[in-house]
Amino acid sequence: MNKKKEVLILGLALFSMFFGAGNLLFPPSLGVSVGTSWLVAGVGFFLTGVGLPLLGILAFTKVGSLDEFANKVSSKFNTIYLTTLILVIGPLFAIPRTGSTTFEMGVLPLINGDPKLIAIVTSIIFFGITLFLVLNESKVTDILGKFLTPIILVILALITFIGLLNPIGIAVASKVEGSQFSYGFINGYQTMDALASVLFGVIIVKGLESKGITDSREQKSFLTGSGMIAAVGLGLIYFSLIYLGSQISGMENLSTAQTALTLAELTLGSSGKIAFGVCVAAACLTTSVGLTALVSDWFAKLLNVSYKMVALVTCVFSSVLAVAGLDYIISLAVPVLVVLYPVTIVLIVLNIFGIENKNCFKLVTLVTLLVSGAEVLKVNLSIIPLSNVGFAWLIPALVAYGIGKLIKNKE
Repeated sequence: MNKKKEVLILGLALFSMFFGAGNLLFPPSLGVSVGTSWLVAGVGFFLTGVGLPLLGILAFTKVGSLDEFANKVSSKFNTIYLTTLILVIGPLFAIPRTGSTTFEMGVLPLINGDPKLIAIVTSIIFFGITLFLVLNESKVTDILGKFLTPIILVILALITFIGLLNPIGIAVASKVEGSQFSYGFINGYQTMDALASVLFGVIIVKGLESKGITDSREQKSFLTGSGMIAAVGLGLIYFSLIYLGSQISGMENLSTAQTALTLAELTLGSSGKIAFGVCVAAACLTTSVGLTALVSDWFAKLLNVSYKMVALVTCVFSSVLAVAGLDYIISLAVPVLVVLYPVTIVLIVLNIFGIENKNCFKLVTLVTLLVSGAEVLKVNLSIIPLSNVGFAWLIPALVAYGIGKLIKNKE
């Protein structure tokens, strides 16, 4: 086996796994918000948008299966946690977001008329096609994905190259109060890639095992090398888009989708804007089909119901929520992600370091969940260190870990 070749292939696979249309939306908007502080915010975004997903996959070299990821807290918690993840990257937020993005980036710039009516029609057609492809196990989405990703990357390269050679504006001071780093860090939650990595990890590890790579240390070596390749690719895209977004930070009242389209129009012209929007919208279809299939498979087994029924309910629910608009869906997701991400972070870290003490798992997870929940409920946590920069959960989690270590583990 040629290890360098396998690492390169796996690195490209990781990149394509995490690279999606949604990942193109948030970096430019972050740049608009933070302006001249784009680099500091970009580092924070990179950690949650790239670093955490890769750590999530690395964690599976230790646990090996979804059943074991949070099982040391309890088997019931593990099921609830994974079900919540699938709902979040499924019909609650990520799937409807694909429909809203398709409307705002791929349809609205091309069609004149009542935006609400067009949004409803677009949503019905989009999720009708999604349901058809999911139920018929079509390979159309695989084919589209293979062609769309390179096309989008070429368009992004052109946008970045032109934007760097001919600055499209001048960055202004940040509109965000407080720590720019933590603002970028928390905005990285919106990619939802760290949550998805918990589900993707088992796929990657099984792929390595099918090639005879079964030793956890060897798996980690492969994943570390390939992770660096994926991180470089994603990092270049994120930092470029954040920087370009900062150049139009003087513009007011741009929606998330409008920000990305504005960058395309300022660099490539109106035809480039349309081409970019259509490509992104088409890429959303492949994401929607993949996520709907994942949701349908999980709940069909969990609830012992029909796969087709779950797929139908998922598409109908998502089509209704998609009409509410991209920015509305994003606003709904924020409080859920503020609770779910810290819990995911501590579980990833505990698994990576191979912590066997169940008391540590239980106490750290419980404390993190309580503090993050209190933060969402606007409870005054100013007494806790780092609470002013969005990391109120960190010190309590470390204290909980210390206490857990002192308690004898019961087998």
